[in-house]
Amino acid sequence: MARPGRRAKGAGAPSRDELRAHLVRTMIAGGVATPRQNNLLHFRRLAAGDPYYAFGLEFKRGYTEREILEIMVERCGVDPDPRHVYGDDTIDPDLTIGALDRMAARIGAAAEARSPVVVATGHPATLTEVYQAVARALAARGCAVLTPADGWEYEVDRPYGGTELRRLVYAPGGVAMLEGDDGRTHHTHDPAPMERMLAVLAAESGQWPDLAIADHGWAGAAGQAGVDAVGFADCNDPALFVGEAEGRIVATVPLDDGVSPQHYRPLTAYLLERSGLG
Repeated sequence: MARPGRRAKGAGAPSRDELRAHLVRTMIAGGVATPRQNNLLHFRRLAAGDPYYAFGLEFKRGYTEREILEIMVERCGVDPDPRHVYGDDTIDPDLTIGALDRMAARIGAAAEARSPVVVATGHPATLTEVYQAVARALAARGCAVLTPADGWEYEVDRPYGGTELRRLVYAPGGVAMLEGDDGRTHHTHDPAPMERMLAVLAAESGQWPDLAIADHGWAGAAGQAGVDAVGFADCNDPALFVGEAEGRIVATVPLDDGVSPQHYRPLTAYLLERSGLG
């Protein structure tokens, strides 16, 4: 593996310093476009026990909004000033890279052991390419990328009443995501699809994943079930950071999860190189 601060060997893999500059330039980290007021609202709702913001995790104890802010300062790098209630917020790029290194170490261990894995995203519009690259690299090393419950359907509530259908589908490479009746993939925080995937594996398969590479409820549900989970989370998604603080999530990488997909390519190259898969 390349040393931090040195240019990594391999096709297009940046050094740590180059990646840091890229993260800040593209606003994946540093000053990000995620509104501070949205962050604080989500911290408040998680503290109040709203399951939508828990991502399928059941915490060992309750947390106050202030305690969640402190965790987010420590693990994500948001502004520590509780009086900052409006405007943009921050993600510390050094925390992003440190978490990428922890994620890479766990992915590299899975590759060495040829472990079965599950890969999933609640951000198909922006993060799919990252997951596909990792899934394909692991498959090339002999890891089984599991695809249980393909086509499973369930109903979700509409924001303004009624329900609509969601379907569990897999992108090429074995990346789980949700699709609607309109044929489009959809953003989701819901842990239910990962819970279903794991239930099917437990009931119908001789395989159980050693690792989940995911985000949102996909990662939370895996961690809650005892699967090693590594994932990405924005600064308005505190649950995975709290889960990491409690030891239920192995590594949570802080980043803005809504920028243009091409901006994540240097991050992907760095992750693969640090994992020994580049």
